[in-house]
Amino acid sequence: MRLDIPHEQPRRREGSDTASGSSGDRNVTRKPPENPILHRLKSLEDRSADRRPPRPEAARKRAEQPRDVPRQRRRPVASPDPRRPARSIGNIVGLELRPEEKQLLREAGRFRVVRTADLRETLYNGKARPLENDLRYLRDKGLVETTHVNLRRDGQRRTIERVEVVTLTKDGRRLLLKQGDLPKDQWVYAGLVKPREAEHDSQIYRAYQKEAERIEGRGGSNLRVRLDFEIKSDVQKAIYAERKADPKRDMAEIKEEVAERFELPLVDGKIQIPDARIDYDLPRQEGQDASQGSRTGHEDIEVLTAAYHAGHLRAKAQAGFRNYASASDRASLTAKIEDDHGLMEDILDL
Repeated sequence: MRLDIPHEQPRRREGSDTASGSSGDRNVTRKPPENPILHRLKSLEDRSADRRPPRPEAARKRAEQPRDVPRQRRRPVASPDPRRPARSIGNIVGLELRPEEKQLLREAGRFRVVRTADLRETLYNGKARPLENDLRYLRDKGLVETTHVNLRRDGQRRTIERVEVVTLTKDGRRLLLKQGDLPKDQWVYAGLVKPREAEHDSQIYRAYQKEAERIEGRGGSNLRVRLDFEIKSDVQKAIYAERKADPKRDMAEIKEEVAERFELPLVDGKIQIPDARIDYDLPRQEGQDASQGSRTGHEDIEVLTAAYHAGHLRAKAQAGFRNYASASDRASLTAKIEDDHGLMEDILDL
């Protein structure tokens, strides 16, 4: 039995040019390759002819660029925080600080470490909430640091008492110096260098406030503070310079000359350095020539604590400093110098 299977005619390839009825020969036409030089010339011609306008996005960005606004046309922009001053459009670099915040930075910078309780009384009229808000803001900006220090036990308290203190950061110190609100030659400190002495050093600010009130009551003005760090540095540099100039010179003679130069007392062959020296200007006297400049004065203050031994207390008393002590330290100090009650009469209350 025979089966007839139909045969399908072969399909022509696209692009083939075979004549109908031909014997099957295929003549395929091929496109010649493009000349790269002609292609490049054509693209350059199209680019020069196509002058497209700038894209809307690029034009919008150029339009949004800030223009230089004349100073007289600038208007202050209200701050979202009602406690913050209005910020000027032309002063977007830096921070806008309230007067209390600026003063807080100045006090922390001048005294290195200050108790928040003392700042609350002197700068915020005893109000704790505004001080907490300002400290939170200054901490968030990286300008100050707050920490708690343990107070020494006096034998009466069973629990350890802690106080909060404030110090400047390096960024806070740079900002304070940049603002230029400090008296001339006023040192600024940053960081807590000696945590073990923080209890003692944090009381210097309180002693300064009491002494500053007395100085200003006598007509003193433009008060500057020099802590023992700065005074010791100047004294040591002076002693080193004298010894280098004449190595054979007697050390006692050098100390006596340096002490006289810096107006510091010399007790038992040692130059006594106060915790802080307050320099101030005095009003001109009647008939004083203006070309002579203003008169100046200084007061040396010392904070006595229970850590002072009897010999140290007597040296400070002989030095003639304005000695201060807290009520909690007076009992221990009295026990140490019970054979010399006259010393306690010269210690002032903090």
